Amino acid sequence: MDDSFSRVYSAQPHVTDGSIITVEVDLARGLNAFNIVGLPDKAVEESRDRVGSALKNSGFTSPKHSNQKTIVSLAPAEVKKEGAFFDLPIALGYLLSSGEISFNPEKKIFVGELALNGELQPIRGVLPLAQLAKEHHYTEIFVPSDNKEEAALVEGITVYGVKTLHDVVNHLNAKKDFTLVVQPITEIVFEEKKHAIDLSDIKGQEHAKRGLEIAAAGGHNVGMYGPPGTGKTMLARAFAKILPRLSRDEILEITGIHSVAGTLDGTVVTESPFRSPHHTSSHVSIIGGGTIPKPGEVTLAHRGVLFLDEFPEFDKRVIESLRQPLEDKIVNISRARGSARFPANFILIAAMNPCPCGYFGSRKKVCICNPSAIQRYQRKVSGPIIDRIDIWLEIEHIDYEKLSDKNLPKGETGEHIGKRVQKTRAVQEKRQGKKNSELSARDLEKITLDDDVKNILNQSAEKLSLSPRSYHRIIKLARTIADLEQSEKIKTPHILEALQYRSKA
Repeated sequence: MDDSFSRVYSAQPHVTDGSIITVEVDLARGLNAFNIVGLPDKAVEESRDRVGSALKNSGFTSPKHSNQKTIVSLAPAEVKKEGAFFDLPIALGYLLSSGEISFNPEKKIFVGELALNGELQPIRGVLPLAQLAKEHHYTEIFVPSDNKEEAALVEGITVYGVKTLHDVVNHLNAKKDFTLVVQPITEIVFEEKKHAIDLSDIKGQEHAKRGLEIAAAGGHNVGMYGPPGTGKTMLARAFAKILPRLSRDEILEITGIHSVAGTLDGTVVTESPFRSPHHTSSHVSIIGGGTIPKPGEVTLAHRGVLFLDEFPEFDKRVIESLRQPLEDKIVNISRARGSARFPANFILIAAMNPCPCGYFGSRKKVCICNPSAIQRYQRKVSGPIIDRIDIWLEIEHIDYEKLSDKNLPKGETGEHIGKRVQKTRAVQEKRQGKKNSELSARDLEKITLDDDVKNILNQSAEKLSLSPRSYHRIIKLARTIADLEQSEKIKTPHILEALQYRSKA
């Protein structure tokens, strides 16, 4: 092969997968030129200047200072190339083609953004890149030093953290007596959940606390309605503390999503995400999308909680778009320039007032809304969305005597309830390998109901005019209630409690 040609390997991430990118560099005689081909975006095109300066300031010959034509090809050509992931492999490919260094690039992945002085800057999406490299049987991956702990979450591949271009060149060049340190496997350390609000801090609302415990135990969606200031937001934030601990696979999945999205705080996500977008958020920011599909809040809340406060105030298009993720636990987005399927397995907690002024049906204040305004406000949440929410909780005002009584005993702590939730989830995992909320119609056929339980359910369904979806969700909810009480069978009290959580709308 011609010495003026080289081929090294890189990768770029995606929320659910990624692409191995082959970086080819060819040098030819002619007027000075430096071209990058293969559907590069603006950030990739600008790597010409970053790479040129980084090479010069690292003691090598810059492509701009030689009388030759440099062509960089990023293959496959039909895949859009985005970001600054390819600075390092482009620089190494150029040095390999020019003969300034010599090494075997096979089974090695290089990713990293170069500063003008040759230092490597941190990038997003390193964890999925390391997973992708391992899946494609690469044995080594070179990443910026700030990303090395994240990459080392993946076992079975050698991770090198690189501080400068000069360091990686010396490591690869057999003539140099320098070796980068192999990054040891990053251990996942579970820290105690730190939340400002605990369920025991909320006085009263025992009915709501019971509903939230059931929701956490089975992964059910919750709707809370009531006058302003009754504690809906506090209950939602305290809910995060009672969610069960994530498994290692779930931690890696969530960390990968947030790494690609650029929302990763630290090295690894060990707690279930809690996302609380404002009601003015756009459809794309919540659901995902754009010219080139990007994930939204429903994906960032994957394996965690999506809290939508002032639920009816969200754009109607946003609310209706929740139908697919609430049912299928995924989001399918199709655009002219590409399509994507994003994971969206979250617990929805929707909080709302009963009317625009917030006091319809309140015992404390008189509602000032006219009937048409109340109907218009309540119609913002459609029947199909109401149908997909398993537990509806009315949050009432607490008596002032209870609020001011310092001797009133506190309820159970979130930690204590969380242990019960964890135990219940373990029962479900052992029995069916998934949460009760994820049971399919075929799975429900395996649940045997006694005749008296079945009669109550059917009579109630007839009286309440339940849809088939609601009918099945009642069974799932009753199964969770039975699991919390360590009951092998669904009994009459379980069905009756599940029925009382259905929407009265």
